Amino acid sequence: MTTLTVTSTNLGIRGPQRQPLTLADICSGLPVNPLPPPQQRDPNIAHAPVRTHSLSQEQQQQAIINALRYFPKECHHLLVQEFADEFRQYGHIYMYRFFPNIDMRAYPIEQYPAKTKKAAAAMHMIMNNLDPRVAQFPQELITYGGNGQVLSNWAQFWLVMHYLSTMTEEQTLVLYSGHPLGLFPSDIHSPRMVITNGMMIPNYSTRENYDDLFALGVTMYGQMTAGSYCYIGPQGIVHGTTLTVMNAGRKYLNLNNLAGRVYVTSGLGGMSGAQAKAAVICGCIGVIAEMSKEALLKRHAQGWLEEYTEDLDFLIRRIREARAKKEATSIGYLGNIVDVWERLLIEYEKTGELLAELGSDQTSCHNPFSGGYYPVQLTYDEALETLAKNPEKFRKLVEESLRRQVVAINKLADVGLFFWDYGNAFLLEARRAGADVGGSDGGGSIKFRYPSYVQDIMGDIFSLGFGPFRWVCTSGDPEDLQTTDQIACEVLQEICKGGISEKIRQQYTDNIQWIREAGRHKLVVGSQARILYSDQVGRVKIAQAFNDAIRTGKIKAPVVISRDHHDVSGTDSPFRETSNVYDGSAFTADMAVQNFVGDSFRGATWVALHNGGGVGWGEVMNGGFGLVIDGSEDAHYRVTLLLNWDVSNGVARRAWSGNQNAQETIARAMGQDPRLKVTVPNYADAKMVAQALQKSK
Repeated sequence: MTTLTVTSTNLGIRGPQRQPLTLADICSGLPVNPLPPPQQRDPNIAHAPVRTHSLSQEQQQQAIINALRYFPKECHHLLVQEFADEFRQYGHIYMYRFFPNIDMRAYPIEQYPAKTKKAAAAMHMIMNNLDPRVAQFPQELITYGGNGQVLSNWAQFWLVMHYLSTMTEEQTLVLYSGHPLGLFPSDIHSPRMVITNGMMIPNYSTRENYDDLFALGVTMYGQMTAGSYCYIGPQGIVHGTTLTVMNAGRKYLNLNNLAGRVYVTSGLGGMSGAQAKAAVICGCIGVIAEMSKEALLKRHAQGWLEEYTEDLDFLIRRIREARAKKEATSIGYLGNIVDVWERLLIEYEKTGELLAELGSDQTSCHNPFSGGYYPVQLTYDEALETLAKNPEKFRKLVEESLRRQVVAINKLADVGLFFWDYGNAFLLEARRAGADVGGSDGGGSIKFRYPSYVQDIMGDIFSLGFGPFRWVCTSGDPEDLQTTDQIACEVLQEICKGGISEKIRQQYTDNIQWIREAGRHKLVVGSQARILYSDQVGRVKIAQAFNDAIRTGKIKAPVVISRDHHDVSGTDSPFRETSNVYDGSAFTADMAVQNFVGDSFRGATWVALHNGGGVGWGEVMNGGFGLVIDGSEDAHYRVTLLLNWDVSNGVARRAWSGNQNAQETIARAMGQDPRLKVTVPNYADAKMVAQALQKSK
């Protein structure tokens, strides 16, 4: 095992910083001799809200001690006051002094100083997650979701990059909630990184405990692909959002063409930034409210948002105009979504005109009381100040705002609006706030008045084995991405020539159309990456075809194969991914944990397991992986073994829970591989069981 004791003389410490820094600089160790000069937060970019906690004076001292332990003792007297001030001001020690002065982005893999291409690929992915074009709050190491951390502080970044640059194929980097525990001996078949984020003793996995433990610097919320280094910008959700809006139109409006129809939602930050682009792709009018001016202007500058206003009267006029002309556009509203919903209700009550047919919400409502949702009673700046100075008042205002939002949505739904939950815990938190979102049965534990986008709108895709499959071209060359698009399209077309069911054929057809048009829609923000929805057969064949293309030189550099954690097997989440599991096991997490373990010994380059993600801390267990393919026979073997397991695990679990689609899917998989043998359920007659219980009284 390599131990990196942080002193001023060992190999892990570099000398004075050079301006600007190079990749070699940031891979050469934590800079302490001399220390870089102090620096403040950049006022020109967005920053995370102040984090609240309830630490005692003694615990606050421990938080500072925890931060100082990354540095040699001779540095402590220079850093202690700075860290104390940072802790008091922001509720967490990010170590802004150590924010690296480098153009943070995903560099071509050949430029990274590393002993193994797998480690270089990991560095490519980490720096993409921190790219200011990609990351929501880059100086706080937050990629998306308001609190989805890549790492907990900048000392960790320097150490992780150093470890990756020096590691060999016989070492594994272990990370505990951002903290690089060290390099441990392993072998060439082992993962190069094993990541866990937010793992907790179950009884203590509460939101209040999280706030305190994050303040202490001993845990972090990795969201999904933030802390597993597999985020690919808003493109990561735009495909799913496009399919959701299209299918909502088909299911609720009985329309294949959404021209002139209005989709109202909120959020232009990290993942939610995809909504504007998806609306235009679907041909409808997207109206997206966003409180942060910086977030709104970023999406507009990137071409994801076509127009914006902060005048509510103008917004209503613009909606009417776009409806009349049947424009395909996205209109950002710089303000609170509650104001929009309430104004739409007023317009209906005055004129009888329903100005929106479709609606959802993509605020970071998994984190509503720490800046994920801003109450309508306050401006953006007032909300940030109230959150920092009076968190209890902020909480009450958020709950009131949620209730107001639901009242307006409910009244519009009564006259024809179709609203759905986008898996961000909006309905869950609204119900906790006392809003009327219960289902017709009185609001059972996982049922609400409005449908879930995963199962109710996109269809039962996870049980068919379809989910968000991703890849990243580490060359950084757009030509490589175009080549992979072409290869993926050809693979799916070839699969469609075979004997497949109509349900599966429809999924493939939608994705062939998606991949054909992906380049035209200019979806890339950050790394040269792509997403499409595929099942087990498609994923394996696409990855194998990529590997062949790398071997022949058609693709110039290794490709990272990955997926969203929000997938067939990756996530146990009773309010989203596993919301259609009805055998009583929806609140168990065996599937996600088994997937993490199974991926680790089936060829993954790195694996990650997270508490939280999507619907919030303590509400979900999820995991992901990165698999570097390099054209070798070994890579071919790994993708075949890993990707088959990575889908079959979740399909088998869903089949056992009673899902008919999953039973058909896993039966096909068993027919294709005689080594796969899955326990299938035998159904008992419910009336017979009820009679037996009655007799046993």
